[in-house]
This record gives sequence, C-alpha cells and structure tokens, in this order.
Amino acid sequence: MPVIAHLRLPASSFELGRILELKAGGVVELEQMIPLDEKAVPLFSVSKSSRDDFEETVRNHPSVEDIVKVSDHNGERMYSLEWNVDRDVFFQGIMESGAQLLSAKGTSDTWEFELRFPTHDALSEFKQYCSNAHVQLEVGRIYNPMKPEAGIWYGLTEAQRETLMQAVRGGYYSIPRQMSTQDLADALGISDQAVTERLRRAIVTLVENTLIATTEDEAQEFEPIK
Repeated sequence: MPVIAHLRLPASSFELGRILELKAGGVVELEQMIPLDEKAVPLFSVSKSSRDDFEETVRNHPSVEDIVKVSDHNGERMYSLEWNVDRDVFFQGIMESGAQLLSAKGTSDTWEFELRFPTHDALSEFKQYCSNAHVQLEVGRIYNPMKPEAGIWYGLTEAQRETLMQAVRGGYYSIPRQMSTQDLADALGISDQAVTERLRRAIVTLVENTLIATTEDEAQEFEPIK
C-alpha cells in the first residue's frame, strides 16, 4: 500500500538545497522533476525577493550544468535546472526508493518535501538510508492516500458519483442555493428522497475513505529520526 510522507531537512544537508541558496526571507518551490535521459531536471519558481544575483550564483555552482528561465508570468519566474544529481545523496535515495515527489518548498534554512512511497517498507528503508548517509531528516505526518479497496472513485457507486457531481455543478451547495432537491431529482429522473439518500451515502463514503482513512494512519508533528 502506498504511503505519503512529509519530510523536513536543513537546506545545507543536501546538494540541491546548497545549489538553490537563498537570502533570508526567500522561498523556492519545486514544481516537478522531469526525467531527461539519465538526468532528473527540476522545474522550480523563486520568490521575487530572492532573484537578485540568484541565477548567477546558481550557474556558478560546481554541480550545475545550466539554469534556464522557462517563463516569467504575473510576477512568477520559473526555471529549469540541469545539474549533477549523482552528487546529491538525498535525491539519489528518493530515486532508488521508487518515491514520487509530490511537492517541495525551501527557504534559506529549511526544505520541506511531500513524497509518495510505494510501500511502508520503502519509506522505512529510505529513512534508514538517510540515517546512514548522515542526512538530518525529520519525518512529520505519514498517511495512506486512500483505502486501496475503495478504488479510484473512493468507494462511490456510479449513481452516487453522478448525483454528487450534478449537485455541485448545478449549485445545490452554493450560497444561496441555485438548485433545490426537487430540481436535482428531476434532472436525474429519480425521487427527491432518493436524491437525499444518495447524497448522504456519497458524503459518508467519501469521508470514510479519505478523511477518516487518513486520521487512522500516523499523524504527528515533526520528530527527528534517531
């Protein structure tokens, strides 16, 4: 069963964090990692306050092959980075564990990652790997994204899914309400009582297979790995 883990580590403890060195108050957000041949090319955005001399500083880093400005729109500047990932023990561990990068954000001091691991064992092995490599990793919340038996629709039947989507699209939950229970029933060709029951069951099923499934797994504040 896959698990999602929230991780935190000092910016100075891994190569990419050292490459993307920021001034105090600056923020860098990693958008995604794009496989290119045998390289992992990150796309990232940098807060406006940190852009002075940022490109030159990154380009001069010995692990960097090139930094390219991909876009500059509405004040947000996106870059791609070609670098020697072999020098980054932390990212090597991510790739070897089969983890998927969901999000990452860094400041001048700290980076936080959200990673999806294929199994709990893969996460445990990754934590041990970081410990052996002297990477100062902290693990926060760990949870299953959903119950595996629920399927891609989180356990909803086709009828429940159709009713719930129609209700949202039609403004049933809007304030003020744009569609009545009877309007929804007429659109679906069922009774208003059936509509009410379908919505009730759909909401209960969604909560059980998402929010409750999440809280039944580990949910903790950041604690250093020993």
